Amino acid sequence: MLEVSGLAVAYGRSEVVHGVNFSVAAGETVCLLGANGAGKTTILRALCGLVRAHRGSVRLKGTEILGRRAHWIAAHGMVQVPEGRQVFATLTVADNLELGGWCVTGRADRARRRDSMLDRFPRLRERLHQLAGSLSGGEQQMLAIGRALMAAPRVLLLDEPSMGLAPRFVEEVFATIAQLRSDGVTILLVEQNASAALEIADRAYVLETGRIALAGPAAQVANDPGVMAAYLGA
Repeated sequence: MLEVSGLAVAYGRSEVVHGVNFSVAAGETVCLLGANGAGKTTILRALCGLVRAHRGSVRLKGTEILGRRAHWIAAHGMVQVPEGRQVFATLTVADNLELGGWCVTGRADRARRRDSMLDRFPRLRERLHQLAGSLSGGEQQMLAIGRALMAAPRVLLLDEPSMGLAPRFVEEVFATIAQLRSDGVTILLVEQNASAALEIADRAYVLETGRIALAGPAAQVANDPGVMAAYLGA
């Protein structure tokens, strides 16, 4: 579904991502691990067209998308839930969901998708006409995920979905990701909570200073002594 080859990204003259290679098969959940500053968010932003890569290839279901504008990439199936949620705080929950489905033609189709999102996240139905900025952090995260799913993405990118949330909401977020995986949604997950991410992922890549240092099945990566020491507290 997603194939990344030789992706390199620089800010000014400083290259921060150095020719990384990875892939995500249809229906897989793949997590990208690494310390702060390793380049994880930069990679997601490059995939979505929010920062420009200066070399490499990104293919979405066989179509080269590197160099395309962000709105084109979103309309063709790559949708990101950004770090920090970034809901439209002064708009209602309903309006946020409606905006998530901007690329869906047909009001009836958007309405069906909205109903599907509200069935998935019943708490949002209760708060449908509240301003998004009045929601709790966990509720905002559910809204951000629901907004992204309104576009029926081929690949869903999740950037630190548990960051800053209370423990009970962290559990809800990972339960939601596990359910999406069961539903066959293709997911690329960036997450600091490595143990939780590895429990629900099929495969994992570990990024160090802009390079892939380790890759393999999630269970294998979880048992790697270096990963255990760096990310799992062992």
